[in-house]
Parts: sequence; C-alpha cells; structure tokens
Amino acid sequence: MAVGRTRASQLKIEVSVANLFSVGIWQATSNLTRVIYLEDDATYDKSQFLVPHHYLDSIESVLIPHGLIEERIEKLAQDIRYAYEGKTVHLLCVLKGGSAFFNALVEKLRLFHKYNKCDYVPFTFDFIKVKSYVGTKSTGNVQISGADLSKFKEKNLLLVEDIIDTGKTMAKLVPLLNEYEPESVRVASLLEKRNPESCGFQADFVGFSIPDKFVIGYCLDYNEIFRDLDHICVINDAGIVKYASSL
Repeated sequence: MAVGRTRASQLKIEVSVANLFSVGIWQATSNLTRVIYLEDDATYDKSQFLVPHHYLDSIESVLIPHGLIEERIEKLAQDIRYAYEGKTVHLLCVLKGGSAFFNALVEKLRLFHKYNKCDYVPFTFDFIKVKSYVGTKSTGNVQISGADLSKFKEKNLLLVEDIIDTGKTMAKLVPLLNEYEPESVRVASLLEKRNPESCGFQADFVGFSIPDKFVIGYCLDYNEIFRDLDHICVINDAGIVKYASSL
C-alpha cells in the first residue's frame, strides 16, 4: 500500500520555470507529481492584491495569489486522474482546512470526467475531521472524527489535506486508515512546508513546497480566523497577537 513518500527517496533535480513569476521552481521528485518550490523570500506585496480591509494589518505578505492556486489545482487534478485511470478513487477531505482545496479539486475532476467516456465511477468523496493544532503549533496529538472508516475496505483512498507541516498528523492518520484494509492510501496536499521539525512524511501529490512560515487564507486558519481569504498569505506578529484567541 502507498503511504506517502519519504525525503530519502526524493530526487535532487530542480528545473527553473520562468512563467512562475521568478519566485518558484519545479522540483522533480519520485512521487506522482512535480512540486512548485517557492523560495524563502518568494512573497508579494499585499498592497498589490485585493485583501479584506480588516485583515490588512495582520498580514505580512501574499505568498501565493488565488489565480496561481487555482491553476495549480487544475494540474494536480489531471495528475490524479491519470494516476487512477480505470479505477474509482475515494477522496477523503480533511476538514476544515482542506475544504477549499478539496472543493476546487473535485470541481476540476468533475469537469475532466464530464467530457470523457468511461465505464466506471471515477470518484466518490467523504469527509473526516482531524485536529492537531493549537494556535500556530502542531501538537502531534491527532484527534479524528467523521466518516465510518470501516467502509473503506478494499478502496483506493486519497486523503485531501491543506498542508503538510510537521507531517505528524498524516504519519498517524495513514497507518490508522491502513488498519481498515483499503486497497491503497495516498495523500494529496496543496502545501508542503519545509519545517525543520518535520517527521519526514511527504504526500504523493503536492501543489507547492513553501518556506517555514505560518500561512493563512484559502481555508487555512489561525484560531479559526482568515479562512475566507482568497490568497495564501503570511501572518505577521501583530496578527498573531490580535487573534491569539478565536472570536
């Protein structure tokens, strides 16, 4: 069963891509997709984007604009479609943070299959809630609720997550799912953070490799705030203090 790739297996090949605004590079890997690598200083001036006024003083910069997020998800959807050609994939959305990525991914997959003939159901989906964060830190203690996991026996599961930070959440969740004897378990994550405290877990499908910064927006939150931001942004110290407790 596939349970995500390890950093030891990652190929050390990087190819420059000029049309990524010179802030990122494609990183070829041994997994099922190539990763867009955003350099540590790859940010945009927040004044150049439409950001809700009430969030402006809490945002340091824009890391990934909304349009680039959507384009990248479309390519990930194509990669997933090819990886599961001829098979039904059961998408398992990790709430709440993964919901924006999940919804966009499902819509792209739906459009791909709408105009292609196949004699099988290409995908189904379900939801699971996994909690591991308090404030800006991952606790490593995973709390799981939601779907009846026993129904995934002999199914091809694809966990859809917003971000792989320390990797501890997925490192615990994937073995738990394997106890229910699925055909396979893979992970799709919009973001993968270069966190020095990472346990080494990496997803099978990854949108962006990002610097070790606390990011918000596109359903990524800080104490349940900022989920409604269109762009993925970096929170500043003032924002961390201002929203130290949820509203």
